[in-house]
Amino acid sequence: MLKPCAAAFLFLLPALAGCLDSEEIQPLSAGDLTVAPQVLTGGEFQPLVLTAGQPMAVYVPYLLLNPATGYIQNSTVIDLALGETVQLQMLAPPRIDSVYLFISESGRQHWPARDPGESWEMWVVRGMPAVTMVERVPQETGFDAINASSEDGGRVIPLRVPVMRLQSPAYTLDEGSRYATGVIDGRSVFNTIHMLTDDTPGLPPDLAEGYLDRWAGQGNSAYEDAAQFLIGELESYGLDVQAHRFQFTDILGMQNPEAYNICGYRYGTLYPNEWLVFGAHFDVAPPTNAGLLDPHVTGSRSYGTRVGAYDNTAGTSMVLNVAEAMSDFASRRTMVFCLWSGEEGGKRGSDYWTEYYVKGDHPEVTVTNYVNLDMAGVNWPGGGGAPHGDPDPQPAESGYPKDSEVWPLRLYIGPSLDHNAVNQPGMVHLTRWVGADAINVSAQMDVLVGNESDDAATWKYDVWLRQERPEVIVYEDTTARSDHASFQDNLGTITLGYGGLVDGYWCYHQTCDTLEEMTEWMDNSAPARPYGNNATGEENMVNSLDIITWWALYMFFHLDEKPVLNTYLD
Repeated sequence: MLKPCAAAFLFLLPALAGCLDSEEIQPLSAGDLTVAPQVLTGGEFQPLVLTAGQPMAVYVPYLLLNPATGYIQNSTVIDLALGETVQLQMLAPPRIDSVYLFISESGRQHWPARDPGESWEMWVVRGMPAVTMVERVPQETGFDAINASSEDGGRVIPLRVPVMRLQSPAYTLDEGSRYATGVIDGRSVFNTIHMLTDDTPGLPPDLAEGYLDRWAGQGNSAYEDAAQFLIGELESYGLDVQAHRFQFTDILGMQNPEAYNICGYRYGTLYPNEWLVFGAHFDVAPPTNAGLLDPHVTGSRSYGTRVGAYDNTAGTSMVLNVAEAMSDFASRRTMVFCLWSGEEGGKRGSDYWTEYYVKGDHPEVTVTNYVNLDMAGVNWPGGGGAPHGDPDPQPAESGYPKDSEVWPLRLYIGPSLDHNAVNQPGMVHLTRWVGADAINVSAQMDVLVGNESDDAATWKYDVWLRQERPEVIVYEDTTARSDHASFQDNLGTITLGYGGLVDGYWCYHQTCDTLEEMTEWMDNSAPARPYGNNATGEENMVNSLDIITWWALYMFFHLDEKPVLNTYLD
């Protein structure tokens, strides 16, 4: 028979055992991490509050504002104690409906990660195989950094957080309201194109409200007027703006002011002599002796334009919008936003800037990367043939598709010496990494690499057909028809460019290259052309500009943290 005190002790054992069990660490689950807000706002930097129900490490694979440095950082791992709460400032991706956080034991160093060509959601659905691996690198201050690793560390626990991008009440769906909010947005770019190409009658020198007749050279007053506008815009973003004038010697030995570039500088606070450049040419194709004739009226193409909406007001507008957005963020490296002159005359503006201003006057400077915008916007998600009864884009000989085929968004990387190998794997990897998740085009995106039997003149088109016409193509190009060639040739800089339909665009270098024309080409709505997403031309245009501008902004954040260097210079 138990004594009373012994009986009382036994009676208490279950309760004591319960207390002891509550102190033991249970297996981690997604429910052990509380996240606020429960739905993130796409395209905005916002507080992300994490509270741990158990000790854990959390892998956050998104862009964050590091409060200790003031810089934007890609990914971190944070250790949380039981009951600890931490607040991060995170950019929720603008074009995908979910983010994923990954949970594991405290102090974990190695983590599995997704393939660069798939989103985090696709990777989770596939069971999270260790396609790529990363490791945390402790920092003296601020967040731990993330580097590539050869180990994966084993199993992780995913936690999904929904993302919803707000629609702008200022626009309808047909006007692109879904792509009109965030740090940057496609609707703002569209509005900038409209402002620059506004042909409403106005004052000299171009007799228009916008900035037309931007023909570079010989001190053209309309171009000079547009340059003064650019100076004012870039200065309003808080940039140090410089007008770079260079003289071009023509075949007759005459000196002409062909190169009049406008560049805005935001100097880096960690590596000021490493420059990350983002540019587009602002000049448009000058008319020939045939004058400015509308091919819709004459039935044949001439040469020259007053407007140049696609070539290259679109690229110019994206540079202005990215420059404005980036002016709100500190950067490690010097950010340079340039609008080039003389591209139509042979890349003279960018050639002189790279050769004489950088290489000649600033030999201490390294241009780490260059991002080029030239003729971007008439591409997927538009397609399905030419409007107005214009001739359809021609196939193999020009490298562009026929009627009823998509016009891919092109991301071209260089320098590259051949078409049957990936020569710049770092830039290809980063381009895909950003596109697959933040931009949400993993289902549309593919990398084009030819083989030795492909014709060097048509390999891109041939491979594109073999790979069933992907709507977003990433490739290395052995030719360079725009300002990125100056950076590759003069500085050995690895470049990334964005572009859409070129030679197959009926109004390429024509007076009909207007915003209205671009919008017509992008119209997929029935009954105009029953192709694709059944969206209006304006919505597709805004969507396209949103894709490209966000992609470029993400690349800037990544390349500021870790430049991708030319493998040929290793």
